[in-house]
Amino acid sequence: MAKLHGRRLSNRTVESLCADHRDTVFWDGELAGFGVRVYPSGAKVYVVQTRAGGRSRRVTVGLHGVLTAPQARRRAALVIARLKAGEEDPLPRRVKPSGDAALTVAELAERFLREHVAVRCKEWTMAAYRGAIRRWIVPSLGRLPVRSVEHEHIADLHYRLRGIPYRANQVLAILNKMFSLAEVWGLRQDGSHPCRSIRRYREHHRERFLSEEEFRRLGHVLDQVEAEAGEMRNGVAVKSAVAALRLLMLTGCRRNEILTLKWSDVDFVASELRLRDSKTGPRAVPISSTALSVLSRLPRVPGNPWVVAGARPGGHLSNLHEHWHRIRSRASLDDVRIHDLRHSFASRALALGESLPTIARLLGHGQVSTTARYAHLARDAVKTSASRVSDSIAEDIRVRGSE
Repeated sequence: MAKLHGRRLSNRTVESLCADHRDTVFWDGELAGFGVRVYPSGAKVYVVQTRAGGRSRRVTVGLHGVLTAPQARRRAALVIARLKAGEEDPLPRRVKPSGDAALTVAELAERFLREHVAVRCKEWTMAAYRGAIRRWIVPSLGRLPVRSVEHEHIADLHYRLRGIPYRANQVLAILNKMFSLAEVWGLRQDGSHPCRSIRRYREHHRERFLSEEEFRRLGHVLDQVEAEAGEMRNGVAVKSAVAALRLLMLTGCRRNEILTLKWSDVDFVASELRLRDSKTGPRAVPISSTALSVLSRLPRVPGNPWVVAGARPGGHLSNLHEHWHRIRSRASLDDVRIHDLRHSFASRALALGESLPTIARLLGHGQVSTTARYAHLARDAVKTSASRVSDSIAEDIRVRGSE
């Protein structure tokens, strides 16, 4: 547990809090008994703890992101008052999980985020779920009673998002899980799932790989931006962004695997990154001497455990896209996404003759079948090799024929 030494829990304060190896409760400096529990995954849950009736009571108030800090403070004050008045059920009625027919989809979404997503999902998954729920699900279905949602409601929302197949399918998947849990929690009758028989839209995976010339162009721009960073107001964040992009190109790691990398995860002796919480579980990533050089040039900020430090004290860089958009524009790579750097790493590995199982291990794919999307590149590499061999033999034949 930790105290904030008189600091008031605000949205900015809560966003800056992090926990290393186990969940930690940070207590508000003004409202006694009001705090936020921070999990190593990045989830943050507002709590209340106070003594009432001769015993200590702790109550979960709500999930940060669903509730703002001021909303949680008001709710916490009410919960504390109800506890001290001897009420056994201190939560405000509108947020109490129940099987009542009046429970809305918005309230189901809040419980889903608090009891399922915050406990079982990784930080980037939680952010994606919160964003989809806030932007699409709650505005469209939030006021409907959970028991009144029909197949047509879900199908209509899915159809309205058809222009962005990935987004439509993501929303459908979230709703599917929400209403599955609604049946488990007794909020709907078994077998009444409203997402049944709705077919996902076909998604077209875009493939974009950097050529050798494009890699050189991007590297040149990164050098320029790094040199200019010393004169910028946000120079620390810019240098961090440049280092992050270089590490992404040199390791093939996922964006969040680099942004959430800690110095304790870097083994300079073994030349490895030891990722404790990657998408497919803990894994070791072997790194080259060039990547080690990028890491060794990064300054270690006192009190900051993150390799890619952010502008806020003690935090890591969270918005790499903002820097990437400016950098790729200068490099005339406007159609290249950050994730395409990972694809390009795989493409170069195949061009150098690495096998698909080896590349699967390099990229941290849980199954080789995930890497199979690069199979056509492997065929291209084989064709190139066959052409080189054939041309070599043809040259021998021509030389001997001319003698």
